[in-house]
Amino acid sequence: MVVLGNPKNTIQVLQKYNFNFQKKFGQNFLIDTRILEGIIEAAGVTDQDFVLEIGPGIGTMTQYLCEAAREVVAVEIDANLIPILQDTLSAYDNVEVIHEDILKVDINRLAQERNGGRPIKVVANLPYYITTPIIMGLFESHVPIDSITIMVQKEVADRMQVGPGTKDYGALSLAVQYYAKPEIVLNVPPSCFMPQPKVGSAVIRLTRHEKVPVDVNNEKLMFQIIRASFNQRRKTLANGLNNFPRISLGKEQIQECIEELGVPVTVRGEALTLEQFAALSNIIERKMQG
Repeated sequence: MVVLGNPKNTIQVLQKYNFNFQKKFGQNFLIDTRILEGIIEAAGVTDQDFVLEIGPGIGTMTQYLCEAAREVVAVEIDANLIPILQDTLSAYDNVEVIHEDILKVDINRLAQERNGGRPIKVVANLPYYITTPIIMGLFESHVPIDSITIMVQKEVADRMQVGPGTKDYGALSLAVQYYAKPEIVLNVPPSCFMPQPKVGSAVIRLTRHEKVPVDVNNEKLMFQIIRASFNQRRKTLANGLNNFPRISLGKEQIQECIEELGVPVTVRGEALTLEQFAALSNIIERKMQG
């Protein structure tokens, strides 16, 4: 039975184990049943699903996932939380807790062993400092994923779903939109957490594209070009790429590539769509192979 969405029960567990919040792990535990139910609903978890939970904390959302899913694997980095999780999840036989850094876990092997290689669902309440490496790690390693439903800082959620020409648009927006369809499903105020963070949060669902939405010959080169064009936002795209050592073209050749794309040579990276970055990558690769 799910009990930890109730703040009183959360406090009892923390006191029982004399738990101290670790700033280095960015720990903020959810204490709002409405939000917890909303996350499970947004993730579309059914009794057929294998779910990977990142950062279960004391098991608050894990209890909800266990009620809804066929099987749950929860990966927790903080050793102090492992005995607490063994206690709070003792009523469930469909969950395994792994004490590990998620960036070191072989998720492909997990998906193969636990779900026959079929796409898995990922659910997480992510510490703000590590949101981007975790999301990009999941996508770039080509783990079979159906969707990722995550609680992140509101500003980061906004960044994932915006388009060209906005101040939040950047490499993260393009990377997420290349791999998935992002959709903010819930806004979550600081009062829903213990301890309260200083900023608002949001739950965003990233539904994996069956096929990537653009034609690009060299995915790695495209992302290098994207990163180079946003590294120095105030510079023109031509200058940003000219300063990037992995593009072995002179400034004039880079300008020719940009002209071939059909945009002004003075354009900045933040004005280009994902499709344009893919096309530019193909043009640059052709020119480098020359």
